[in-house]
Amino acid sequence: MEFLDFIMEHALILIPVLNILGLIFKKTEKIPDKWIPLILLVFGIAGAFAILGFSADAAVQGVLVTGVAVYGEQVVKQLKKSSKSGAAETADPANAAAEQTKQ
Repeated sequence: MEFLDFIMEHALILIPVLNILGLIFKKTEKIPDKWIPLILLVFGIAGAFAILGFSADAAVQGVLVTGVAVYGEQVVKQLKKSSKSGAAETADPANAAAEQTKQ
């Protein structure tokens, strides 16, 4: 079962909107990174209320789209991080020599 099956079609537009807002907040030095997911949650729920009306379902949709936006960003960040560290390990001859001595 896909996690996007739980998100209403009308609410899907909020995912890229929240990603863009997250990038804007990230560039703003006045907002610490630890608060960005909570700020995006507020925007996600407010956006869902605007699109779907004021209801419990809309609040749940806001939480879900925020989760997808934040989780998606973290997956991309971690994949970039792991590919850079993998490339650094193979590019550094001292690292490669240390790995061979461990084996």
